[in-house]
Amino acid sequence: MELIAIEEHWNHPALTAAVKALPAGRQDPSLAFDEMGDNLERLDDLGDARVAAMDAQGIDLAIVSLAPPGTQPLDPVDAVRLSREANDVAAEAVRRHPTRLRAFATLPLADPAAAVAELERAAGLGCVGTMVYGRVGETPLDDPRFDDVFAAAAELHLPVFVHPQIPAPAVREAQYSGFDPMTDLALSTFGWGWHLEAALAALRLIVRGTFDRHPDLQLVLGHWGELLLFWRDRTDSLSRVAGLERKVSDYVRTNVHVTASGMLSPALLHHALEVTTPDRLLFSTDYPFQRPTRDDIATFLGELPTEADRVAFTSGNARALFGLSGT
Repeated sequence: MELIAIEEHWNHPALTAAVKALPAGRQDPSLAFDEMGDNLERLDDLGDARVAAMDAQGIDLAIVSLAPPGTQPLDPVDAVRLSREANDVAAEAVRRHPTRLRAFATLPLADPAAAVAELERAAGLGCVGTMVYGRVGETPLDDPRFDDVFAAAAELHLPVFVHPQIPAPAVREAQYSGFDPMTDLALSTFGWGWHLEAALAALRLIVRGTFDRHPDLQLVLGHWGELLLFWRDRTDSLSRVAGLERKVSDYVRTNVHVTASGMLSPALLHHALEVTTPDRLLFSTDYPFQRPTRDDIATFLGELPTEADRVAFTSGNARALFGLSGT
């Protein structure tokens, strides 16, 4: 059975250095996770070692994307330059391994017009979508200044992956502090805060009417929908108040795809199947931060209700969403 993984991370060292050089209030402390164990060595590799790791897990094709925070904390001029560099590096990796790799584009959202131009250029390089985060500085992703980016993604049929992002410093201080530094960081990131941030970003895009304006736009959310799938009875109540054309859960079923991000939990899978449909689910491992083994993956795939569902989850849905037919 073919296996396509769609959230597999890498690093561009120059971009990481630029983020680390920012003033303290604009840095991203979650970069510390990149340096745990051998993560950094794995993140920096888009070559033979990456392919060998895929072979060990039984992954046939990986769609690679920059690890957080991308270019979104950077000033516009740096974001534009480093997005272009990162996309060129990713495109070259795909050229060297055309049967094993594809890439999400990195965008300089600090300059929305430049982000549209870079998305169009990245599409020409062969990028199959883009990965973004819920804020650009302090500006939320649903701000009207970014609407042209979503219009371009819809027109180009390039899905937009909204990845978790560390909460703003004021939010971290108010809601996630008071423990030791590492517990503070874990609580504000993988333990809770990351997922609230991504869910809120996607929910705000829905409430803003993004999908009424751009019905062809497709989002991807990791970690089984970043909590958004689990609160539909309450989020649906926003629809009437916000003047939306449909319920929030309807937009989720028609404009949002959900991936596992290495969380191979049968309970999460079965809940997702209750809330959305099998054609909306995608496989991923969140490499190198999660590393399920070949056996772990095989055991989990046995939880899919039918063979058709397994084929859709492991490869069919990804091929359809990202236009991978014939690759």
